[in-house]
Amino acid sequence: MSLLGRQFGNVCRVNDAAEALCLIEQPEFANNLSLVITGHHTQGLNGPAFVEELHARKPSLPVLVLSLNGSQSSDYKKDEQVVFLPRPVCGDKMLAVTGQILSEQKPAVA
Repeated sequence: MSLLGRQFGNVCRVNDAAEALCLIEQPEFANNLSLVITGHHTQGLNGPAFVEELHARKPSLPVLVLSLNGSQSSDYKKDEQVVFLPRPVCGDKMLAVTGQILSEQKPAVA
């Protein structure tokens, strides 16, 4: 079980953005989804295109984008549901930021 799975319960991993978007189309899955964590560079769609497609389906779904630096945030439309976390990420930081997002507190990421 992953670090996030041990802390937060049910975690689903997918291979690429297309698989994630297919899952979002399933109401039972989508209705129980609390957070999406993705990289800025993803297979298939890039991060900004993936987030745009995701939010076309679930506009209020929070997304945590793992990026090499914060400058990539300008690639995303002004979206309050997107939080950026620079890589590399230690486990404690990932758990803390994820917990803050899930508790609906806007995390202060530095």
